[in-house]
Amino acid sequence: MTAVKARLAQGTPCWVSLMTGDPEGAQEFYRALLGWEFEPGPTPFGGYVRATLGGARVAGLGVTPPGSGHGVEWTTYFAVDQADEVAQRIRECGGTVAVGPVQAERAGRVAIAADVTGAVFGLWQGEEHTGWELVGVPGAPARVELLTPDREGAGYFYDAVFGAGPERTYRGGEELRDGPPRWRVHFGVTDPDLTALHAERLGGRMLVAPHDTGHGRVARLADPQGARFSVIAVP
Repeated sequence: MTAVKARLAQGTPCWVSLMTGDPEGAQEFYRALLGWEFEPGPTPFGGYVRATLGGARVAGLGVTPPGSGHGVEWTTYFAVDQADEVAQRIRECGGTVAVGPVQAERAGRVAIAADVTGAVFGLWQGEEHTGWELVGVPGAPARVELLTPDREGAGYFYDAVFGAGPERTYRGGEELRDGPPRWRVHFGVTDPDLTALHAERLGGRMLVAPHDTGHGRVARLADPQGARFSVIAVP
């Protein structure tokens, strides 16, 4: 179990957020599956809420703007010291910046970008809100990994954007059988097998049955709106 109290180093995963067309349904699903409660988030992002676990902030849920064309997906955010400077480096390195950087009230400064293969990720320059406050326990984020057809190119891109050194995980192209390049989030659970069955009872789907990996037992799931995520066994 890790309680996160301080600002994380640049390039370190620090937050995950879901944009969905059914925020009420998503809250109901993740509350029942992972034990989350919810509190209001920054008001400029209408309907945005933060998920909490035992009072600690662990994730965000927002409303997809009508007609935006964006799919329902979890987005991983990385801590940055200066969002505007990092956004410019993303452009210089061949990536794109779709949103921002914009100010999220006093919480911090945010941008949404994509790497050279199209994997979407976020930048978070934390101010009053520095990111997740708990990781590695049941119900909290436990791991993120990049699914990419170009592991070497991804390494160069993220090192150039964030600076070499932060801990990241790059996965090869064989992982792309179930969708486009993307960052995958894993939430910790006590028993992935039971969690996968519970997700199905709640209206979600089991995309890949629970199986053992080098990082622990994992199941790949989708919520009732189609957002993909994984669960991984944690102590």
